[in-house]
Amino acid sequence: MDNSILPQLFNHRSIRQFTTEPLTADEVTTLVKAAQHAPTSTFSQQYSLLSITDPTLKHAIGDITGHHWLESAGHYFIVIADQYRNRQLAQQAGVDPAILHSTDKFLASVFDAAIATENIVIAGESMGLGSTIMGSILNDAGRLIELLHLPELTFPLLGIAIGHPEHTPDLKPRLPEPLVHFTNQYQLPENFDNQLIDYDAQLAAYYQNRDSHRRTETFSHHITAELSRDPKVRAELATLIGQQGFKLA
Repeated sequence: MDNSILPQLFNHRSIRQFTTEPLTADEVTTLVKAAQHAPTSTFSQQYSLLSITDPTLKHAIGDITGHHWLESAGHYFIVIADQYRNRQLAQQAGVDPAILHSTDKFLASVFDAAIATENIVIAGESMGLGSTIMGSILNDAGRLIELLHLPELTFPLLGIAIGHPEHTPDLKPRLPEPLVHFTNQYQLPENFDNQLIDYDAQLAAYYQNRDSHRRTETFSHHITAELSRDPKVRAELATLIGQQGFKLA
């Protein structure tokens, strides 16, 4: 059986170098439609998409993320956790919207937004586009909330830079399946250390031999470096989420 989806999924790469060709209005509409057909929790559709087209705003987002290459992408989306729209519906119906402030509903928004984001990525790749999902918009979430004029019960989660690839990087190897897939209970394999050593060697070879931005790196080093980041970075997220009306308790 010919299956075009699996090779596409197995060959995913993050694209950070784009041509200057913008996405057409039809391409943007197609991507939004793909997002809208993603599964959502209780069919409540608890997310929204913002297309960022203002160059000044894009530059500000580049400052926040530290990645100004996003400005050259064919299109840029911000994916929003959104219970504000459903609160408006509840108020119109005379129903108490208090539950929309809950941790449960915030997480539902996060799930909906994440799944919609992946649908945009997959749809884009099927159209010959490439993309990068950017959690770095949270580097200064407070400023982003102000820039986007986000109302209560919304929160920015992810950016998506998408466009026509100018360069396609080598395929990055993933963790071995036994380190991520278990049966019935969480249990790392007895040979975890050896599998990690092998994977570190595989990833190091990838970084040293890829066709651009070569460096010395392993997965173990990457994770420990992540844990060594300044704890003040994004430390205000829980406070900001609360300020947006979500009660994480």
